[in-house]
Amino acid sequence: MTLLTRLAAGAALAAIASTPALAQQYVSGSAGFNFQADSDNSGAFSRDFVTGNGVAVPAGTVLPRGTDLGWTTEFDEGLFLAAAYGYRFDTAMAYGGSFRVEGEISYTSADVDTHTGVTAGGTALGAADTAVLITGAAPLGASVANTVADGRGDITSVGYAVNGYYDLPIQDTPFSAYAGLGLGIAEVDVDYAPSGVAIVDDTEMVGFYQVMVGGSYAFSDQVEAFGGYRYRQSEDAETDSVLVPSSLDIENQNHILEVGVRYSF
Repeated sequence: MTLLTRLAAGAALAAIASTPALAQQYVSGSAGFNFQADSDNSGAFSRDFVTGNGVAVPAGTVLPRGTDLGWTTEFDEGLFLAAAYGYRFDTAMAYGGSFRVEGEISYTSADVDTHTGVTAGGTALGAADTAVLITGAAPLGASVANTVADGRGDITSVGYAVNGYYDLPIQDTPFSAYAGLGLGIAEVDVDYAPSGVAIVDDTEMVGFYQVMVGGSYAFSDQVEAFGGYRYRQSEDAETDSVLVPSSLDIENQNHILEVGVRYSF
């Protein structure tokens, strides 16, 4: 378990164990767009690998264990959903602001747009026949570059976080601004299958942190609408390839725009 994952789990346990006093409870739900950042997937062969006939790469070429492997994945815009249960503390803070803490569950998804720049051992494989990736295979008539350009698959995650927010009301208006920080853990599912060829199909639990900023509008003492931006940075998902004997670290970084409703009681 990595340090970030330990910190996220510790924050969650601390929030569960504490009993807020003089606090107002609330629930919230939000939805929005997930702009998944490109992933520079990087890893290495976990054992010696013998290539197929890639034409540009001779059949039977041995790539020793530890030889690096990588490529870049680009994503389409995806979906973000979240629900939270929290407490707003009655204790007033500077400039009339208030603090709240919540537990949140969220979901993000993004379809793969394309893969580019496949390399092994520092050598570009784009011009090689796709057979290079299948031991003993004869030429398939399609280059690695063309095969991976058809970027089927997706990356999804279900996250569990503890967030802290500072709300700052705008005097004599129903508007307020907010800023927040969160720590969490997420189950990340990676499915890469360009041109229908399964390359990665794996799930990994990782830690993440997130930063949120935005604004709220109070319709009443109980109901608020809010909208904002959040940046989420997750640890790399350590996955295994189902096509070649290798492990790959998949980057997972999100830029999210969301709108939602908060109900206090």
